Amino acid sequence: MRRRLAAGAIVSSASLLALIGTATTAAADPADKPQVLASWTQTDAGSQSAFLAARADQGAWADYNFDWSTDVCSSSPDNPFGFPFENGCIRHDFGYRNYKAQGTFEANKDRVDDAFYEDLKRVCAGYDGAKKESCDALAWTYYQAVVIVGVKKGSPVG
Repeated sequence: MRRRLAAGAIVSSASLLALIGTATTAAADPADKPQVLASWTQTDAGSQSAFLAARADQGAWADYNFDWSTDVCSSSPDNPFGFPFENGCIRHDFGYRNYKAQGTFEANKDRVDDAFYEDLKRVCAGYDGAKKESCDALAWTYYQAVVIVGVKKGSPVG
């Protein structure tokens, strides 16, 4: 997994911050759609925050024709045992759907899955003790499900 995370970090920190800065203003040309999509599907918290801000203002991104649809956590609970995993599932669906539409799903699947896992781990970081351990175990289970089911079905599983 470290190798995949390192591979996903091809975009330097400085250029990623520049992309996120551009992406959050919706001032970029729709021809920049692949770069904006990449900026919203990285593993770091800044990428997740930029995505959530854009999702809250989808109209500003209408020219990009992103697919914002989601089934949240598919057939799994969105908030298992009260752990709020839904935003991670939503961003995961966004990545799968838009990379498939762009024709670059296979090249980006591992990073989108890893970003999903990082999103869930950020949720779990807010807990202590046995509750954190339970959350971490669920996050790992959800991550393994998208890694395996996402390959078998090739469908947007989040």
